[in-house]
Amino acid sequence: MKKILIILGPNLNMVGVREKGIYGEETASDIEKQIISYAESNGFSAEVFQSNHEGDLIDKIHSAKGSFDGVVINAGALTHYSYALRDAIACVKIPFVEVHMSNIHAREEFRHTSVIAPVCVGQIAGFGKNSYFLAINALKDLM
Repeated sequence: MKKILIILGPNLNMVGVREKGIYGEETASDIEKQIISYAESNGFSAEVFQSNHEGDLIDKIHSAKGSFDGVVINAGALTHYSYALRDAIACVKIPFVEVHMSNIHAREEFRHTSVIAPVCVGQIAGFGKNSYFLAINALKDLM
């Protein structure tokens, strides 16, 4: 069975609490359970990892090499300025799909640029929790 990792960056543990008009009312925990269930129903074993710390995210990305067949990553605000995350993704040479629950291109100007997009196979944004499901479908098509 193929294994995928779902990486969630800073503040994504607060989904369902913060900015409900953008992220919705469902809790992060509820959405994580749905992501794992959806992945399993599509033939993947899945693990979700969330951290508010850039170094922990980098360590998890490094550990994905040889352990996972693909990664779905929502790096949160780090998407827009973390060259360290970008370099970590480039190092592991497995497919990464960048995900955002909100449409980052319809939000503040600073959110319009992703420094990780060039090292990901694609970007999915604006579909709420369904962005994760679409990313899982994309990985399924790639594998």
